[in-house]
Amino acid sequence: MQKQKTIQREMAFSGIGIHTGKEVNVKFKPALADTGIYFIRVDLEEKPLIKAHISKITEPSRRLRRTSVGFNLKEGSVEIHTIEHIMSALCGMGIDNIIIELDAEELPGLDGGAQGFVEVIKKAGVEEQDAEREFLTIKTPVWIQEGCRSLVVLPASNFEISYTLNYDNPLLSSQYLNLSINPETFEKEIAPSRTFCLEEEVEALKKMGLGKGANYENTIVIGKKGVIDNRLRFENEFVRHKIADLIGDLYLLGCPLVGHVIAIKSGHSLNIKFVQKLFKYLKKTKEAGIKAPLAYMGGPPPLDINAIHSILPHRYPFLLIDKIIELEEDRRAVGVKNVTVNDYFFMGHFPGRPIMPGVLIVEAMAQVAGVLLLSKPSSAGKIAYFMSMEKVKFRKTVVPGDQLILEVDIVKIKSKTGQVHTRALVDDVLVSEADLRFSLVKA
Repeated sequence: MQKQKTIQREMAFSGIGIHTGKEVNVKFKPALADTGIYFIRVDLEEKPLIKAHISKITEPSRRLRRTSVGFNLKEGSVEIHTIEHIMSALCGMGIDNIIIELDAEELPGLDGGAQGFVEVIKKAGVEEQDAEREFLTIKTPVWIQEGCRSLVVLPASNFEISYTLNYDNPLLSSQYLNLSINPETFEKEIAPSRTFCLEEEVEALKKMGLGKGANYENTIVIGKKGVIDNRLRFENEFVRHKIADLIGDLYLLGCPLVGHVIAIKSGHSLNIKFVQKLFKYLKKTKEAGIKAPLAYMGGPPPLDINAIHSILPHRYPFLLIDKIIELEEDRRAVGVKNVTVNDYFFMGHFPGRPIMPGVLIVEAMAQVAGVLLLSKPSSAGKIAYFMSMEKVKFRKTVVPGDQLILEVDIVKIKSKTGQVHTRALVDDVLVSEADLRFSLVKA
């Protein structure tokens, strides 16, 4: 049994965002037990709160070389960038509950790693709270792989990471490190490691608008003859920093991990996909192994069939979704279709071997998209008509007993049209996907 922890007193500090180059003032504040980790953008009129959680993640392909969280307001998106180092420090030092105020969109780079944040936490002091910590204890292996990059977590009695780094560059030789992560090993072995890049990457990163606040002190730049205008703190500082990033990304689960993580050449993009998979594992663990979709996090409550009826004109037998479990305006929705042997289409579609028609899977995805597009107050009284569908793929059959998880992400939305990317999954396995375009017209 371990108790939750927060900081003892407020601490303020400042710095420069490593990518935006903007000066930012930050304040750490203690938080009550079971609060979690929250960012507050005090520079905005609404002072929006953003939870440091995988449910608030910004798609890594939109925010390269960093981890960001955020959500959409009517006036536009609100984000916090480059949170991996502060999340790593909070995890490494065992902080469960904290409020972090900042007056810009990116946290300061400080020394380029987690060490500066650790120093602030130590000055603030650590206070134990009268509530137990929640852990995700791994009972069965969970893994993900993309080409030569992979992540797997195995059952273990503590939090342990084994990382293999291997770049196709003679100056970045293969490095391997295995560590059990606790406050002592984190502060000594991981926190001092700094972010790094190759000299030939610098111009390309600047053209993408990145690295505006980077310098040779907060970023290790590797040139043709070695490290430029700096010295390594460890001979294998590069793999140590990869572990620091991974620890920070994993803490977006919302709780500490108990398991042995084995990483090969992983970065933020793969880390985030892995955390999303672990979060589904966490929810299933909480629900005693009952087959359940990704839990809804934040915003309005999940929509039941009555709420869906109020948005869509579809009715039986052509309403193909049972509920909406996630809905984020102008961004994303997730619906559920429980496939049963009593579904009407099985009477005539391969009745001897029931298979859900692929076109109805697409229609189910389209109906979730319709809820997403029409649930806005500005869309009241409108209907979403199909304009086109592209890149439609069917990868696996769907049969009675399956539960379809229907994911819809906005690609582009205007007042009269909407474009979405849709995916249908069964037990986390992709069964179908499509790009759909709608026309939004008055009923």
